[in-house]
Amino acid sequence: MPSSALAATPESPSLARTAHVLGSECAWWEIGPSAGDARATVVLVHGFRGTHHGLLPVVERLPNVRFLAPDLPGFGESRPLASGHTLDDYSAWLEAFLHEVDPNGAAIVLGHSFGSLVIARRPTAIGDRRLVLVNPIAAPALEGQQAILTKLAIFYYWLGSKLPESAGRVLLSHPLITRVMSEVMAKTTSKPLRAWIHAEHERHFSDFSDRDTLLAAFRASVSDSVLAHAHELPASTALIAGALDDIAPLEAQLELARLAELPLHVIAGTGHLVHYETPIAAARLLSEFIDGNSTPDDPERSR
Repeated sequence: MPSSALAATPESPSLARTAHVLGSECAWWEIGPSAGDARATVVLVHGFRGTHHGLLPVVERLPNVRFLAPDLPGFGESRPLASGHTLDDYSAWLEAFLHEVDPNGAAIVLGHSFGSLVIARRPTAIGDRRLVLVNPIAAPALEGQQAILTKLAIFYYWLGSKLPESAGRVLLSHPLITRVMSEVMAKTTSKPLRAWIHAEHERHFSDFSDRDTLLAAFRASVSDSVLAHAHELPASTALIAGALDDIAPLEAQLELARLAELPLHVIAGTGHLVHYETPIAAARLLSEFIDGNSTPDDPERSR
């Protein structure tokens, strides 16, 4: 299990950077070789309540790839957006961020969970960049079997925003709540790995700027689905799913792949935390995608 420190070796340095994007200060990290020496450049878009740290286990397995890893507005070290935190706001922010760090449009854009929604909301804004969606939110959260749990979660975040400041922050950051969420998402039977995952969530799951931003971001995370944009996704998109994912169920992933006519790579024995539980498999799939070997015609990898 890697530490939560930045993925950097003497051959793969990590540089902390800041940029002003849509009037908000954004913290991001450049990890790996220089653009001229890298196999490829990949921009990482992390999930809800996460930070750029979450995807570092995959980064560490690809030292010859250049990664640009921002904290989304309102999370980690990035400041909130003045315009708000709807899904459209996050999508507009991503478009502006890509224009800032990758003006030539050569980078691959990888989004995990909520990050997949930010990308899929307006895929045309991404330009001609290739996309990788990991544990994409394929099904609408306010419909089907997840609807009741989603509404309870909305109430939880609303209550946290309405309580007095100290009480609301305690509720939203309480270790017990974090542990329950972590237990739901983790599917590994390895006790050391589960312990490490829980520690990572405890360390980074409450790195949000304020309660109102957190509520708005959660509402954004359940306001749409990648499935609704299946026909807009470019053909140069690959999907990676966990077979045991409760948040983005496999059945919905299969339907997304069918409608979008895209390759779906299913990793057995893992759920919504592909980047934590099976980073080697995720890195291998990303490496194949970089090399152009991830196609719908590959019978060994596509479903």
